[in-house]
Amino acid sequence: MTHTLTPILVCALYKFVEFADFEDMREPLLAYCKTRGVNGSILLAREGINGTIAGEEPQVRDVIAYLRKEPRFSDLGAKESWAKRGPFKRMKVRLKAAIVNMGMNEIDPNDLVGSYVKPEDWNALIADPETVVIDTRNDYEFALGTFEGALDPETETFNEFPEWVKRNDNKLRSKKKVAMFCTGGIRCERATGLMLEQGYDEVYHLEGGILNYLETVPEENSLWKGECFVFDDRVSVDHKLNAGWGRNLPEKTKAVLAPYQIDDKPLKSSES
Repeated sequence: MTHTLTPILVCALYKFVEFADFEDMREPLLAYCKTRGVNGSILLAREGINGTIAGEEPQVRDVIAYLRKEPRFSDLGAKESWAKRGPFKRMKVRLKAAIVNMGMNEIDPNDLVGSYVKPEDWNALIADPETVVIDTRNDYEFALGTFEGALDPETETFNEFPEWVKRNDNKLRSKKKVAMFCTGGIRCERATGLMLEQGYDEVYHLEGGILNYLETVPEENSLWKGECFVFDDRVSVDHKLNAGWGRNLPEKTKAVLAPYQIDDKPLKSSES
């Protein structure tokens, strides 16, 4: 049902699947989105699809249905939230070598991936003293919000994550379990594979990421603190998935987030 005060539907989606002819989808998909007034950013690669789109509800659902007509995307999931205005200015469909780049993209989540943990079971896992909790996102994302007790790898890009794991190997192996999380789940698909490849035995990740947790777990039971960064003009969402539009940003993040918007005005890097 359309939200009258927040009429724009935002859908985040991804799927790892062998997609050798991915280039053939770009132009038809771009045209389909444009004719329906849907904006956003979608990445296509040999390993699958990743992106976020936004627009009026019927048109966004049309695009999701269009994607699911492709047999390899028939079970494509989409995490939904709502916004008072469109968080994207245009539609982009880009061809990439990978749909999420960790620098070790030979790790295939279809072959090697950690154990999924449902949001309802996440609190118990990360509260276990035998669990080390890793936020796989970047430092500016961590600064906006994270789970209680999570480690911050202090990375500026996801490419730096494997090196952080290598440097902190002894610390990470001091606990029996490794629990990892990211915004929507896609980075952990690759990051948990890295940990398993490095010989870690019990590796878990939050199914559907932070967005799924915020949607599923009541705020009064939540171990999440702060807001969740999103890569569009909303900048962040709160526990109810309401857009922050760049308000109440930690001072250290403002320069990094300059391309995004505070309400209707661009963030000024000079404010930091």
